[in-house]
Amino acid sequence: MLELKEITKRYGDQVVLDHVSFALENGIYGLLGPNGAGKSTLMNIITGILPSDEGAVYWNGKDIQELKTDYFEQIGYAPQQQGCYDTFSGCRFLSYMATLKGITKQAMEQEIERVLDFVNLQDKKDHLIRTYSGGMKQRILIAQAILGNPKLIVLDEPTAGLDPKERVRIREQIKTLGKEAIILVSTHVVSDIEPIADHILWIKKGTLLNQEETSDTNLEQNFLRIFEEECVK
Repeated sequence: MLELKEITKRYGDQVVLDHVSFALENGIYGLLGPNGAGKSTLMNIITGILPSDEGAVYWNGKDIQELKTDYFEQIGYAPQQQGCYDTFSGCRFLSYMATLKGITKQAMEQEIERVLDFVNLQDKKDHLIRTYSGGMKQRILIAQAILGNPKLIVLDEPTAGLDPKERVRIREQIKTLGKEAIILVSTHVVSDIEPIADHILWIKKGTLLNQEETSDTNLEQNFLRIFEEECVK
């Protein structure tokens, strides 16, 4: 279980996250809100990249600041920013990330092939990342996030930059991950999350509005209603 209690983050006088609390178990959760709602900041706090100013994150009942490596080894994270190693080939980048995750050399080759197949990049694995399109860079980030079958996978706008065919393919692949892990997908695109999420977390201006099952609602209508002032008519 992943549990957030009263998470608050400020930058100067601006409150980016305001006492956000929720608990997640195995399944796929969509974090849905417009740009600037605080989604990426929340992702960075969950993954330990940023500290919160107030509150705490708990993994199976224990504060992640106390667990440290024991927690971080169970996380896979694909950030929205495509900060890949441009001078590495896709395969070398995944080998490097697999080493950081403690995957043994004996298991590494098979594991890299598995994640390359997941994101459909087998034929580009020996190409330098600097030659990748934006969509391909996004896919290699997803590949490194799922190395080692982590128990918590955090994906920040995972389909950004993908063409329509790959958006659908990656979306369906993500759906298969939710049976044995917690998958948290941050997005502002309703159609990317509605077909696969079990639950939706609505966030607006740093405040968590509510949590609901996707089967209980029409996401498109709710998005327009909840975020009416942010939507472009």
